[in-house]
Amino acid sequence: MIEYLNNFQDSLIYKNFFIVLSGLDNTLLLLLASLPLGFVLALIFALGRVSKIKILSQSIASYIFVIRGTPLLVQIYLIYFGLGSVKFIRESFLWYALKEPFWCGVIALTINTVAYGAEIFRGGIQSIEKGQVESGLSLGFSRFLLLRKIILPIAIRKVLPSYGNELILMVKATSLVSLTTYMEMTGLARKIMAKTFAPVEAFVAAGLLYLFLNFLMVQFVKYLEWKYNPHLRVNN
Repeated sequence: MIEYLNNFQDSLIYKNFFIVLSGLDNTLLLLLASLPLGFVLALIFALGRVSKIKILSQSIASYIFVIRGTPLLVQIYLIYFGLGSVKFIRESFLWYALKEPFWCGVIALTINTVAYGAEIFRGGIQSIEKGQVESGLSLGFSRFLLLRKIILPIAIRKVLPSYGNELILMVKATSLVSLTTYMEMTGLARKIMAKTFAPVEAFVAAGLLYLFLNFLMVQFVKYLEWKYNPHLRVNN
């Protein structure tokens, strides 16, 4: 047993695990910067999507179609490499952010999750029964109070499982930002592979860490479902 443990400690997976782990903070920074912003913007875009203002609704629908219809990797490349080739942008204040792979990653991830999140929240808003809205109006609720007290709370509760899937996809999507030279966990795994020519050991270590992050994300979403959907507690 002791010999087995010593051999495991000498293995590449064990050594690579701690090297890849050093990129966890960069991965978490991407998530902490893009997820809250994406959540707020997705709610705003969802409200615009169900708006009676036709030009607003159609503009947002077009944005969602384009973002959902193109790969995230292409979007990252366009932001990181494409915008940097535009002279106007290089000479403007935007270049201070766009020259950094971190901010390009945050922008790309936010733009992507807003499109998917907006459609998820739109479905939640449109699933609210008409009687619930009419009850609020009969009590004299203003439009803003109706949104804050009835529409958004009910919609968010209904879409928690679907939005939880989007959060998990976002955790995995952070790995694509490594292609902009940003050294998060996948970036470090690729660096290890280039040095050791051992891709399996490097990416097994990275995969274990992503699995752990998604395990925590699943538990977080389950807790939110348990807290805000009391009628489901018996089934869980």
